[in-house]
Amino acid sequence: MSSCCGPETPKNDEQNTGDHCAGASKRKIDYLLWGSLVLCVLFYGAYALGFAGPQWFEHFSHGVFELLNTMWWGVLFGILFVGLLHYVPQQLVVSLLGRGGTVTGIVRATAAGVLLDLCSHGILMVGMKLYQKGASLGQVMAFLIASPWNSLSLTIIMFALIGPGWTLLFIAVSMVIGVIAGLVFDALVKRRRLDENPAEQAQGNEPSAPLKSQLRDLGRSINWHPSAWGRVLLEGVKGSRMVVRWLLFGVLLAAAIRAFVSVDMFQQWFGPSIVGLLLTMVAATIIEVCSEGSTPIAADLMNRARAPGNSFMFLMAGVATDYTEIMVIKDTMKSWKTALFLPLVVLPQVLLVAVIMNLWGGA
Repeated sequence: MSSCCGPETPKNDEQNTGDHCAGASKRKIDYLLWGSLVLCVLFYGAYALGFAGPQWFEHFSHGVFELLNTMWWGVLFGILFVGLLHYVPQQLVVSLLGRGGTVTGIVRATAAGVLLDLCSHGILMVGMKLYQKGASLGQVMAFLIASPWNSLSLTIIMFALIGPGWTLLFIAVSMVIGVIAGLVFDALVKRRRLDENPAEQAQGNEPSAPLKSQLRDLGRSINWHPSAWGRVLLEGVKGSRMVVRWLLFGVLLAAAIRAFVSVDMFQQWFGPSIVGLLLTMVAATIIEVCSEGSTPIAADLMNRARAPGNSFMFLMAGVATDYTEIMVIKDTMKSWKTALFLPLVVLPQVLLVAVIMNLWGGA
């Protein structure tokens, strides 16, 4: 039976995801998911209804309120894209991204991440679905690294905040880092230092039909009935559950940091020096904000601290060290090693570029 976006996925693809979900439902309650959800709802409601309390309570509830209001649309679109990808044939996804382990495939994945207008949390959902559809490890990492703040809407915002010159430079350098990181990850897979994507092994990388033919077949199978779109949203919710659990937990942690760490202290210590860069990297690691939230902070580092390298570091280090992203990668790919290689591969590149930017910007 056709869905709104194509035929049902093959049986083996469904089994990879469906059996996992079925097994999860038989296990104990996901306390992290439901506990984080309940706390987010309570603090969000407390701020929305104007409940007063201690200063830390007001700051905490305001943080939860602001973060959820900022990221909800990205999460919603991410869920929709995940649902759509569930019904897109795996071979079509592989054909669009190109062959894994090649420069062309990595460049295509990087470009897809830049062009897709979603926040970091929505991108993370889509990236994990691409992995399940057979994209190589390098393609998925390049997609995630290049994408979180390189969307059309945020590019326009960055033009206004730091100017077109620095914005275009940030985008170009982040794409280069994404391509390099993707090639490194695929090379590590070839050398058996990291595990290959099982979906890539099962499906292979050679398209079974020309791309135009696959797109034509997909277009003919579209079902516009509302019930079909309901199934898309349902599949999106199922496929995004692993991301949402860590996302909500991250919101609580970020709200706690906002409640107990002074903003003035944050801005005072992050100048254009090696110490300032290292502190910026630490801050980007522990402060969980989506791409919309990180952009104004990055602009402050550029304009107030006169530290363009710190600004770039905050944007890119947040991608490479984001604990939500690392935990989701670990859960999806079943490997702590793969998840921890993300900061190991990306951070040295970002630090080198940031030092150069600070030297150049201060010249």
